[in-house]
Amino acid sequence: MADPMRKVALRNLAAHKVRLALTVLSVILGTAFIAGSFVFTDTLQRTFDGLFANQAKGVDVRVSPRDRQAQGIPNAVVDQLNELDGVRAVAPGVNGVVVLLTPDGKKAIQTGGVPSGGKSYIPPDRAVAEPDKYVQGVPPARPGEVAINTGGADKAGLHLGDRTKVLVPTQGDKPIDLLVTGIYDIPGDTGGFIQLQFTDTQARQLFTDGYRVAYVDIAAANGVKADTLRDAIAKKYPDFKVQNAAQVRADLRDQISTSLNFINYFLLAFGAIALIVGTFIIYNTFSMIVAQRLRELALLRAVGASRRQVGNSVVVEALVIGLLGSAIGLAAGVGLAYGVSALLNAFQLGLPTGSLAVRPRTIVIGLLVGLVVTVGSAYAPARRAALIPPVQAMREEFAALGESLRLRTLIGAALGAAGVLVVALGARGTGKTAAIIVGIGALALILAVLLAAPWVSRPVLRVLGVFTRPLGAIGLMARNNAVRNPRRTAATAFALTLGLMLVTAIAMLGASAKASIGVLVDKGVKADYVLTGPQFIGVPLGVIDAARKTPGVADVVGLRGVSMKAGNDQLFGISPDGDLAGGLNYDLLAGSGALGPNDVLVAEEQAAQYGWHVGEKITLNSMDGKPRSLTVTGIYKKQPMLGSFLLPPDLYFDIVPKNFQQTLFALVTAKPGADPTQLRADLEKSTEQFTIVQVQNHEEFKGFQGQQINRLLAILYGLLALAVIIAILGIVNTLALSVVERRREIGMLRAVGMQRAQVRRTIYLESMLIAIFGALVGMALGLGLGAGFLRTLRDLGLDQIEVPWTQLVVVLVASGVVGVLAALWPGVRAARTPPLAAIADL
Repeated sequence: MADPMRKVALRNLAAHKVRLALTVLSVILGTAFIAGSFVFTDTLQRTFDGLFANQAKGVDVRVSPRDRQAQGIPNAVVDQLNELDGVRAVAPGVNGVVVLLTPDGKKAIQTGGVPSGGKSYIPPDRAVAEPDKYVQGVPPARPGEVAINTGGADKAGLHLGDRTKVLVPTQGDKPIDLLVTGIYDIPGDTGGFIQLQFTDTQARQLFTDGYRVAYVDIAAANGVKADTLRDAIAKKYPDFKVQNAAQVRADLRDQISTSLNFINYFLLAFGAIALIVGTFIIYNTFSMIVAQRLRELALLRAVGASRRQVGNSVVVEALVIGLLGSAIGLAAGVGLAYGVSALLNAFQLGLPTGSLAVRPRTIVIGLLVGLVVTVGSAYAPARRAALIPPVQAMREEFAALGESLRLRTLIGAALGAAGVLVVALGARGTGKTAAIIVGIGALALILAVLLAAPWVSRPVLRVLGVFTRPLGAIGLMARNNAVRNPRRTAATAFALTLGLMLVTAIAMLGASAKASIGVLVDKGVKADYVLTGPQFIGVPLGVIDAARKTPGVADVVGLRGVSMKAGNDQLFGISPDGDLAGGLNYDLLAGSGALGPNDVLVAEEQAAQYGWHVGEKITLNSMDGKPRSLTVTGIYKKQPMLGSFLLPPDLYFDIVPKNFQQTLFALVTAKPGADPTQLRADLEKSTEQFTIVQVQNHEEFKGFQGQQINRLLAILYGLLALAVIIAILGIVNTLALSVVERRREIGMLRAVGMQRAQVRRTIYLESMLIAIFGALVGMALGLGLGAGFLRTLRDLGLDQIEVPWTQLVVVLVASGVVGVLAALWPGVRAARTPPLAAIADL
């Protein structure tokens, strides 16, 4: 009987092509997203691996500071290294951040999330690593000449012989006028990244203090092993980091991997969510298919097929569908990964791109997930169908499958109560551990919604049915259809519930971050104007002096970020260049706000943590490990804009390497009686030579900070959109199968006079109600979880919880529209149901 049952299963698939297509689609939706996540992350990793393979190529040893923000390698050490036995050549690393401007100097060339870089050109006869390949022109030979990489030239529209301007943020001078003498290739030259090569003399002038370089690359003499030379140099210079080329590449890989962790974790989290959504789309699909086939399966039982054979026939169908859907899903996942790459590049994040990487692991996992989920989802409804007595199944059009909702609702309620308790417990703390606790509570709440949603759907849909009541019998029928099968309704809405849970939580994160910044600016900044620059670049050093010379300006204070270590703990602080009290409100709890050359002000949190007191001498280490003995002159109340400590400007310039010196922003206070409008115009004129500087009032400054948050959230919303698309397709799939299930019912309605337009409207309204139900549950879940996670971030300055009600109302309305759009094809299909043929169907 086994072979005949396999034939029955395969012929049944071939005989119901629409149902087969819809079922395969459910598998595709479940596997494409997880496959796409793996493909995208693998592609990024392979691209960076390709970049790293060319980094330090030809270098035998690199000597660098132990920390990136340390002062660098003294020139005297460079000379000593050049004289060591076993050294063939030495190439100092000289580099820094630049801003490429248009030839007229009035506009910056935007490069997204990665700042443009400048470095010194090293001739081939002195080069240690493999020299860059010039595709046009020649390298710079004198100050005022520059070469640019091919990707940067395309981005800026520069050609050989063009003149352009470059602004160096660490310089106080005007933009530099340059002649493009060459265009060269660099590994992974994609994403619009800009890199300029200057002569060694000009690069040292722009990016160093004249006494140190960032690192030193060394080539070993003939016959000398690289590791032998490395060990000898490490022994002679124990204060520096001495590595071979492989170790340099490993360090770079670790740095990039750390910065990409957010994207990778987020993508993999979406893969997991897509897997959950796909599982229940598939499960829901097979439950409906088995319900539609009850009479067919009962007939097989009646002619001698055993329960096991009936169940196996459904599993065979699931196996075929799983293989087909998983294979197509893998292909769709590659397309999805390509779309995500295009999305990130559209936001100009500066990420390198390359050919998509489809690894064997992705294929195996994709196929395995598709098969296991599909067969597992089919097994439970098939087993239940096999247990129904044949006579009963043939007597009823559709038998109710499954147990009562009572048990699953009680389990869901218990999980919900436990989830709320765990989220509340986690929200009492801050940091990683608290966030993990909230995450555990979130998982419990998601499972609670999954189990209890069928029971919840009935009262909620009855309430929502009030809005369809004005449509008369059509509206009542749509509501009744949605209420009649709560399992199907809940499963259909679950994908949208998960998507909108994340949308709501992330919207709360963005709104709360902006609200926290707004409160911080309103309470903290008392200056009249704020001078800002691009993210990661800040305000050029010369801006502060230019602003101070502006008529109507009483004072200007620049805030510069600086890192130091207290023992093994790295702390971030601020070095104010000017009278801090004139531009910023902060509460001094003890001592004075005076900052002498060897003084420090500390935040109350750090004072309590390390036992520091006013008048006490403490030791803070610079990032190159050198201890600094400082006197605590004051303790101030925690102020997020000031960090853990305040240092004098002279100490800042002494311990921070030139290529890391950055003014975050500057606060401008007007003289009494100065006209604000005139002052703004004068400030804009005084700083126009720096191009990238913006003059902003309080509201504009808050908006500027909000824009940076929006750029981050735009990536998340782009990825969330993919999950919502899956949810929409899932609704389409379920509704289409629902139309097939209700074919006789719809035919009967058509036979008694229901018009095609009325059938369509019924399906549209039913889908709208289901979508709004899913959206409401998702938003409620997102609001609770968003509040919980935000509470764990309050130590980072996110102490305001803001609910973006307008945005949520728009999303809710959009969900209703999505429900209608998702029902267009199923509604048309239902309207075309032939009345007599449908009634006659078995």
